[in-house]
Amino acid sequence: MNVPLWAWLAVVAFIVLMLAVDLFAHRKAHVIRVREAAVWSAVWVAFGLGFGALIWRIYGAEFGQQYFAGYLIEKSLAVDNVFIWAIIFTYFAVPREYQHRVLFFGVLGALVFRGIFIAAGSAIIASAGWVLYIFAAFLLITGYRMIRHRNEMLDPEKSRALKLFRQRVPMTDDFHGQRFLIRKNGVLLATPLLAVLVLIEVTDIIFAVDSIPAIFAVTDEVFLVFTANAFAILGLRAMYFLLADLIHRFIYLKIGLALVLIWVGIKMLLKIDIYYIPTPVSLAVIATILGVSIGVSLWATRGQGRKEPAGPAHSPFGTASAEEIAALEPLWRGRRDKQASPSSSKRQ
Repeated sequence: MNVPLWAWLAVVAFIVLMLAVDLFAHRKAHVIRVREAAVWSAVWVAFGLGFGALIWRIYGAEFGQQYFAGYLIEKSLAVDNVFIWAIIFTYFAVPREYQHRVLFFGVLGALVFRGIFIAAGSAIIASAGWVLYIFAAFLLITGYRMIRHRNEMLDPEKSRALKLFRQRVPMTDDFHGQRFLIRKNGVLLATPLLAVLVLIEVTDIIFAVDSIPAIFAVTDEVFLVFTANAFAILGLRAMYFLLADLIHRFIYLKIGLALVLIWVGIKMLLKIDIYYIPTPVSLAVIATILGVSIGVSLWATRGQGRKEPAGPAHSPFGTASAEEIAALEPLWRGRRDKQASPSSSKRQ
């Protein structure tokens, strides 16, 4: 698959443009309603599918199917991210109007880290093909562990990353609007919103360790690996606001995701020395596993409506008042100096 440099640049430029549009559309903090989330979800899915159709038309059916298989894997594994985000936001009692800002920067960081992981993974595979055995074994073990521990939930209080953050970074006890950092009494302080962002980034890096090897099982093309990841991740924020109140209904999805990882692990093992499973077969198996797990989950929980995840009995953080926020010092000292200069010139 010969992809010219301008195509890479065009894809990256499009991603940056859409991130800018998304940031502009949500520049004011507000609660993302289901209808708005559904519209944005449809937009991101349309972009992802449209790009796949473009690959199919330009490079042929095989590469088009590889893209769609990778996109489906990444999109399905991303649902697990949504569940984790719901747990983190619930634990920290993050006001819903601030959640989009956290997820925006979380997704931005995820794109950067996954780009690094994809480049590193491609280089390792090219120089040491035997590493595919490690990737395959890792996927099989991860799938088995997901089934075995399917009922266990993340406990943010036990997160090593959170403990390290609290030990090393001075932090306030209150949310200050959408701010990640504030300056108080001359001291630069992190807000709880920054701690949430750090925890979300760390969990995404952990999930990337599963998803990147999984997509390499269906395609060796770095361009397809990156674009399938990117278009799947871009829609994560909208997916969260669409599904956060329905996570209690996807009771069998974790088993489905585990079976997908086991399947792609088996496919990777077979493709090394034994047999290459055709991409249409692999795509059909993945779609069937996910469709059945989602369908059975929704059938088993029929009659249950939307329900916000249960929050903590006592919120671990407070919310600063409008007066306290207005009284904050400028974040950067340069801005404070500029604000002070007019008054000093008047005194002169």
